[in-house]
Amino acid sequence: MAEGNNILLGILAVILGILVIAFPLFSVFTVSALAGFAIMLLGIWLLVQSFGTWGASKAASIAYLILGIIAIICGIGLFGHILLFSFLASIWLYFVGFFLIISGIMSLFAKEGTAGKGSGGMGIILGILYIILGTYAWDPYYLALLIGIWLIIDGIALFFVSPSDLVGMEKSEMPK
Repeated sequence: MAEGNNILLGILAVILGILVIAFPLFSVFTVSALAGFAIMLLGIWLLVQSFGTWGASKAASIAYLILGIIAIICGIGLFGHILLFSFLASIWLYFVGFFLIISGIMSLFAKEGTAGKGSGGMGIILGILYIILGTYAWDPYYLALLIGIWLIIDGIALFFVSPSDLVGMEKSEMPK
């Protein structure tokens, strides 16, 4: 059984998951606004970095300046734009799914033994699932449902497993 802090975090994650499922558009709007705001802050930090590195390297300073401007523009564009956020989440799921499938196929041919073949097969299955999830993430309602389900599952898992217990384990003690 997990510690008290993890149980509290688990309850919070389950409640947030239920709220995200209950209010899908508001939840996706909030996440897109937060992501846009975070990207704008990153852009501002990159602009500050560009002025701070001007004396040391003009090329790095110009690169920071260009990246900062692009980040600010992207952050403003993403801020509260639900369809853009759904599009980016979907593209990201496709991207990850594609790489999971490729790495799974490589593991099937490169690794020896049952465990290596099993991890390769699991990579292919997870990659296909990610691509299927990417198809549903185009719609903000389904994206909110996927986020909510993930929060609920993660919250329930925190009831039983403490992440600090896994970090402190030796490799021989890890569950297989």
